[in-house]
Parts: sequence; C-alpha cells; structure tokens
Amino acid sequence: MKEKGFMYEARGQVLVIHLPKELDHHNCRDLKVETDLLLAENYVTKIVFDFSETRFMDSSGIGVLLNRYKQMERSGGKVAICGAGTQILRVLSIGGVGKLVPRYDSMEAAIAG
Repeated sequence: MKEKGFMYEARGQVLVIHLPKELDHHNCRDLKVETDLLLAENYVTKIVFDFSETRFMDSSGIGVLLNRYKQMERSGGKVAICGAGTQILRVLSIGGVGKLVPRYDSMEAAIAG
C-alpha cells in the first residue's frame, strides 16, 4: 500500500513503514490514520520505521514516532528505526526518540532485533 510517499510492508507480525523524503505536518496525519487502521486490522508485534529515503523531519514526525512507541509498549510490542542518516538522527536525538527506540544499521537487523 503506497500513499503520499508511505509504503507499508508486512513481514509476519512486523509492520515495516518506509517513510518518504519529507516527514512533516502535511503527511503525518495520513501516517497516523493509516497506521491506526493497519494496527487495528492486523496482529502487529513490532513496527520498523525505515528512514532510508527520508531527508527532512519536523516535530510532527517525532510526535507520530512517540505515539507509536507508547502504543506498542502498552501492548507489549516494540518499535525500531533503521536507515536514518545524520540529519534525521540529530532530530531524533533532540526529540528524545533516540533514548527510547533502538536504531539499527539494516532492515534485517531491525526486524530481528
């Protein structure tokens, strides 16, 4: 399913979300609504956010990640990040996400971790 730059991939009970070049207030609402539906309709134990194509993220993106982290934590699930470049890592660190959500160098490691 691909919309507005988001692509969702199911790998067993892992939901991989391939993020677009820009993750901002314009598209974060869609990301929240779409992932709400996917999580309600499927048994997901882990969400992996793939930042390999993302070059810009604002506080709206941090909000979505923190919301999903809290939601998965309540249900006993996990969240992971992969593919984040230097700029995105800095934003994640400033937003406090880096302390909560593990970061992996590859998609395979993020799924397995």
